[in-house]
Amino acid sequence: MTSLDLNLTILYVENPEKSAAFYRDLLGVETFASSENFTAVPLPGGRLFGLWRRSMVKPEAPAERGGFEIGVMIPEAGGVAARFAMAEAAGLTILQPLTVMDFGPTFVVTDPDGNRIRFCEPDKE
Repeated sequence: MTSLDLNLTILYVENPEKSAAFYRDLLGVETFASSENFTAVPLPGGRLFGLWRRSMVKPEAPAERGGFEIGVMIPEAGGVAARFAMAEAAGLTILQPLTVMDFGPTFVVTDPDGNRIRFCEPDKE
């Protein structure tokens, strides 16, 4: 059996246009396709990041949020600290300030809908 790639991640959001602007500024990515209820953002490696208007999701999505986080690994030395300084300067909601954990430097911000985004370094082997 051929293995499948997890090549599409979708977040349920209140306003896809507002969320797309947030992720454009945060990650430096432009939208690929956009409608009133869904925006697709291309990611490296052929992956897509979707922003779907919560009220239009079928079947209806549960109301709970925040039970997971998406992550951005930054391989450059000092890259996590530099991105944290940018997040602070932009006035983003910071849940966890820059700190060093078992896996290295990290911080967590939220998007306009309260979804958690963790920045960290890739694991070293």
